[in-house]
Amino acid sequence: MTTYVYETIPAKAGEEVRRYEIRQSMKDAPLTKHPETGEPIRRVITGGLGFVNSSGRGESKLAPRRSSHGGGCSCCH
Repeated sequence: MTTYVYETIPAKAGEEVRRYEIRQSMKDAPLTKHPETGEPIRRVITGGLGFVNSSGRGESKLAPRRSSHGGGCSCCH
């Protein structure tokens, strides 16, 4: 099971967006409604960490992924 971040879809301008972490299988389609409240929600794409071998000796460390355009995605790797 994977944990995904979802956020509410505001019905009106200025309405507060709330975020949730929801566990589901990677095979499941993204949710469109909160499973308990029925509110409309959408999955949020977030950045992650990748392993980088900087020494060449098999030692690895965690390093944030960065794109060339400064965004939080990993599309340019």
